[in-house]
Amino acid sequence: MAWGVVVVFMLGGPTWLHAPIDAVVAVICFVVIFATILVAAFGVVHEADYLAHRLGEPYGTLILTLSIVSIEVILIAAVLLGPGENPTIGRDSIFAVMMIILNLVMGICLLLGGRRFGEQEYNSQGALAYISMTLLLGGIGLILPNTLSSGDGTFLPAQAVAFALLTIVLYAAFLLMQTRAYRRYFIQPDLGSLTIPLDNGGTPTERAPVDRRGVVIHSVLLVALMLPIVLLAHDLALVIDFGIAAVGAPLALGGVLIAIIFFTPESITAIKAALDNQLQRSINLCLGAFVSTVGLTVPAVLIVGLLTGKRVVMGVTPSETVLLLLTVGLTTLTFLGQRASALQGTLHLTLFAVFGVLLFVT
Repeated sequence: MAWGVVVVFMLGGPTWLHAPIDAVVAVICFVVIFATILVAAFGVVHEADYLAHRLGEPYGTLILTLSIVSIEVILIAAVLLGPGENPTIGRDSIFAVMMIILNLVMGICLLLGGRRFGEQEYNSQGALAYISMTLLLGGIGLILPNTLSSGDGTFLPAQAVAFALLTIVLYAAFLLMQTRAYRRYFIQPDLGSLTIPLDNGGTPTERAPVDRRGVVIHSVLLVALMLPIVLLAHDLALVIDFGIAAVGAPLALGGVLIAIIFFTPESITAIKAALDNQLQRSINLCLGAFVSTVGLTVPAVLIVGLLTGKRVVMGVTPSETVLLLLTVGLTTLTFLGQRASALQGTLHLTLFAVFGVLLFVT
């Protein structure tokens, strides 16, 4: 069904969504696209659950996270390569993802999981590893540019090359360690524990054989269900932009709404994991999504800017800097080695509400 809707909008979209857009047509298109994305999102969740069960953590969530973030990076690069000037598209996308994933989605996970189970356990070593990456990559990519000699939130060419390479190397090293030597950091610990002890020898644990054919089939199905979400995002953006202009809402709201819809599959999967008392999987999805977003988007945007000569602004505004630091600080305190509860979820949702207020009232 999702691919059928994609074909319909590829054929008729340029006509229906050509300015000026009729209000009735816009409403119908929004309902159809949103319903299609929602159906596809639940399909993605189903395939992601299968892969997580077959491959174990963190491999299952990595497939979902890297698939979504990689496609997002391609879309951002496509916007940069387009005819228009969008110097802040990379910065705005990263910051919107941070607010949505780390505050809205993580807040919902903690609130709902806490209400169902009281307090939830997770692997504190893995959570703090993600937070450390968030602080370093976010600080280098979004805050440091405001302090450099350029003075306008941009990197000098030599700086852009150096920081792009450093980000790629650091992110690649993190993925390598996450899936090999420190894999135990990202696995849900046994009940009553917040860590998984290091195995210093003894009999090695034998892993159950993996159904490679089944994994390949379900991985292809996952991507096939995600692509309609991406392909319909452009048409949905046109409808949302029309609605925003019609009601006089801030332009930045469009990017936030698209980001929310874009990360719907991952968000649903994270919330479902929290309701299953698998908070570590929620952390792998939410914190891992932001680390992947920064680790892939910053180098991609900087490299595209260097190759095309287009101006790329990475430095966030002063108010966004405060929100970024508050988010990192709050997330650190949330996962500082204690059990998580609905209280922390309420705090994260409050911080997202502050972001929402500043979005509309500046």
